[in-house]
Amino acid sequence: MKFFIDTANLDEIREANDMGILDGVTTNPSLMAKEGIIGADRILKHYVDICNIVDGDVSAEVIATDYAGMIKEGENLAALHKNIVVKIPMIKDGIKAIRYFSDKGIKTNCTLVFSAGQALLAAKAGATYLSPFIGRLDDVSQNGVDLIAQIRLIYDNYMFETQILAASVRHTMHIIQCAEVGADVMTGPLSSIKGLLNHPLTDIGLEKFLADYAKGNK
Repeated sequence: MKFFIDTANLDEIREANDMGILDGVTTNPSLMAKEGIIGADRILKHYVDICNIVDGDVSAEVIATDYAGMIKEGENLAALHKNIVVKIPMIKDGIKAIRYFSDKGIKTNCTLVFSAGQALLAAKAGATYLSPFIGRLDDVSQNGVDLIAQIRLIYDNYMFETQILAASVRHTMHIIQCAEVGADVMTGPLSSIKGLLNHPLTDIGLEKFLADYAKGNK
């Protein structure tokens, strides 16, 4: 399972990368704005800054919702750095744009996915990644992890190469559950990734080991 971090905060990206487990980054205009990155030029530069930290795929989102606009923006984004993946919304023109980029050898991430039907269309169009938003499904009383499992079954049935990128991960158990049902990638906040480190028995065991070592070296 690949680990992506969902943020625009460079310090958090560096911390995750320094752990040696980071495979990529996802971000969006909202996360950029949260870090005070506003304006097209600053956003483009920030994508490059992220790519210079992480040796892995970095999803950069188009703002346009029409086919021509998405193609223009996507080509500009892809030209920024070899690690850029063009993030395209799950709409009719988005599917057309994914096919265009796929035929050009440009990686894509189909975002805002909430159903198996949408996942099937994205895979047919040749999306590199598919981003089902499991946390947002949970918010409306649907089980987001169940959707990941359903998509996994469909993709395995037809040997689609599109990678399932579990997005809107909210907590550590989301990561474990997505790993159990076969998500290819997870993307979430640094807190959810670091949460995997924690177990009270580890803390108790380490404390005892250190105490016993100290006794033996008095």
